[in-house]
Amino acid sequence: MPYDDHLVDRIREYLAEFPNLEIEEKKMFRGLTFMVNGKMCISVSGDRMMCRFDPDLHEEVAEKRGFESMVMKGRCYQGYCYVSPEGFEASNDFIYWVDLCLSFNDRAKSSKKKKRSS
Repeated sequence: MPYDDHLVDRIREYLAEFPNLEIEEKKMFRGLTFMVNGKMCISVSGDRMMCRFDPDLHEEVAEKRGFESMVMKGRCYQGYCYVSPEGFEASNDFIYWVDLCLSFNDRAKSSKKKKRSS
């Protein structure tokens, strides 16, 4: 399923307000991922956002409208979620989710670079 271009543009425009961030866009997770300072921060897949945030806030964040647990291979990933459109339609809700991801980004671990075989 293609990703929501309007949502991508909203995120792109919001992140542009932070000139100190190094932003890279990568196609992954069947969508478009925004890498911030070399780390996966937020993605758009279909019409949903996939957010990476402080795992200690998982229970609190789970109470928010639009929250969907990220479950892969039967395991719920703490510190990751999907947010359906009703959770970010309002501007203040959209800002909440993106800021939540940005606030964790400095502390988030970078994924290890894969070694290429020669």
